Amino acid sequence: MSIERGRGQVAGLPTWDRCAVMGVVNVTPDSFSDGGRWFDTTAAVKHGLGLVTEGADLVDVGGESTRPGATRVDEAEELKRVIPVVRGLASEGVTVSVDTMRASVAEQSLAAGAVLVNDVSGGLADPAMIPAVAATGAPFVVMHWRGFLEGGNVKGTYENVVSEVVDELHARVEAVLAGGIAPDRIVVDPGLGFSKDPEHDLMLLAHLDRLRELGHPLLVAASRKRFLGRVLAGAEGAPPPARERDAATAAVSALAAHQGAWAVRVHEVRATADAVRVARAVEGARAAGARTAGARATEARTAEESGTSGAPTADGAAGAPTAEGAR
Repeated sequence: MSIERGRGQVAGLPTWDRCAVMGVVNVTPDSFSDGGRWFDTTAAVKHGLGLVTEGADLVDVGGESTRPGATRVDEAEELKRVIPVVRGLASEGVTVSVDTMRASVAEQSLAAGAVLVNDVSGGLADPAMIPAVAATGAPFVVMHWRGFLEGGNVKGTYENVVSEVVDELHARVEAVLAGGIAPDRIVVDPGLGFSKDPEHDLMLLAHLDRLRELGHPLLVAASRKRFLGRVLAGAEGAPPPARERDAATAAVSALAAHQGAWAVRVHEVRATADAVRVARAVEGARAAGARTAGARATEARTAEESGTSGAPTADGAAGAPTAEGAR
């Protein structure tokens, strides 16, 4: 199966012929990546529309920071932040995802026009989440999660991070299926940066094929994360600020697209939109080359079975019968 066909589609969402780009709108005052620049509703909607102009296929709206050590906001505050932005973007025809761990926020966001629920806890933070999403029929992102990151990078110990993340995601997907969410509406996410050290994140990126074996479309959310800062800084340097990691993010986006990711979630869209389109063009060239090689092999077999090789004969005609063979 080609990567292109193996990337998968999600029921209830548009179909893209390449890795999709999910732009991020953080309606929070304490985001690790953009410092509350889009906290105002009007600014957030304008920013989301700008991301679409730059090439985002869908926009993920979140009202609660999930950075290590972040304090949770209450339900009323999260609703106040998220719902007007979801409604504003959806009214403009934007494909909207809501980034939330609360069932009430998911339900009201879907009612306001969102079409995808992106829960970093995979339904573990709120027992009402899976039944609520199942009742609406909305697609659901199941991320690998080991608990809230209050107090640091909790439970980040692994003997084999790839196998353990795959196994834990598989168990969580089974629970989501049992809760009534259809298999063609499930997306999986390895949870880069969540209870993982930089070497864990890199190892997961190197083995996205193992995650794709779970049989569901794959979302990769590496944008501006700590492991990229560590890579850019080197062994002794200081990591660059989050907003200086966008070129590295685009590189990861191209790698993820090449490995068959369904979508990548990013803060700065333009470079990643270009990266996934280049990856798609390379896929197309590879597929065309494989088709050409296959056609040539078929022609050669046909020629061999018919007794002609296609090589020029003595009279210069390729594959022409001899006088004896013509009788």
